Amino acid sequence: MLALERVARGIEPLTAKLRPGHPVPAPAGDRTVRVDRVEHPAEGVAQLTLVPARPGEPLPAWQPGQHVDVLLGGGILRQYSLTGDPSDRSAYRIAVRRIPHGVGSGLVHGLREGDTVGLRGPRNAFPFTRAERYLFVAGGIGITPILPMVLSAHRAGVPARTVHTGRSRATMPFTDLLPGEVSVRPDDEYGPPDPAAIVEGLTPGTAVYVCGPSPLIEAVWSRTPEDAPFFSERFAPAPVVDGEPFEVQLGEDGPVVPVPADESALEVMRRVRPATAYSCRQGFCGTCRLTLLSGEANHRDRPTGGSPRGEEFAPCVSRAAAGERLVLDV
Repeated sequence: MLALERVARGIEPLTAKLRPGHPVPAPAGDRTVRVDRVEHPAEGVAQLTLVPARPGEPLPAWQPGQHVDVLLGGGILRQYSLTGDPSDRSAYRIAVRRIPHGVGSGLVHGLREGDTVGLRGPRNAFPFTRAERYLFVAGGIGITPILPMVLSAHRAGVPARTVHTGRSRATMPFTDLLPGEVSVRPDDEYGPPDPAAIVEGLTPGTAVYVCGPSPLIEAVWSRTPEDAPFFSERFAPAPVVDGEPFEVQLGEDGPVVPVPADESALEVMRRVRPATAYSCRQGFCGTCRLTLLSGEANHRDRPTGGSPRGEEFAPCVSRAAAGERLVLDV
């Protein structure tokens, strides 16, 4: 997966400019948006239509696969995929599933029409590239970044097949908005997804896009031919791959914290300092990045538009060689 991420990072500046899709917008700074409408397209899912707080002010252009950073109450920052029509710059739409005990999703579900929130972006961590044909696979709420891709491919006349999985039809949003060849397979009707069946008959030139739980992504990826372009976006941090134990020192005179081979530096840092800021935990938002004072890091983050790495270290995903000590400015 790390190799695939390196490939994606390398080709993103080029492929993001190709049709179908829209030109990559310049990174935008903080802005205030108003909740214009709250809808519930599925059980436990809130869809928010966000418009500029200043009427008539257009929002930055975006392309399928992009997300925005939403600044919620108490300084909480979360990333949510844009869904809807990229050609409509009068409003953004996000859809968020309510997670039990989830802070961010709880705040989103508590929003009402007329409330305001902060916004940053859009950013691109899930680039939509040009291909001869597509296979789109979405797990539950993972349909949010996939839907604009499906619509864009359909409008461009590019052959595409979409597989939408989930617990039940009642919990799966936007199934009625998917055009073209679509397979809706709720678990309570068909059983768990069959990755072999999903990729069966995949022809050369097909780009595979998957968004959903990590097990679904890993299962589809493991059965996808090596020569097929594969792109994914996951709900939760990926497991540590090829990790080695190292140390982080919290400040030049601060405590030294050992990082095991199977945990992230962020996880162990939060046990020492629970207030350590974080958000995406996947290496693209920049919330947890800290200045690296000394030591040689193995950078595994994937900075997106408006979030340069610079001389910083992302403890959510980046690591160091066995026995190395990194001194962070905290």
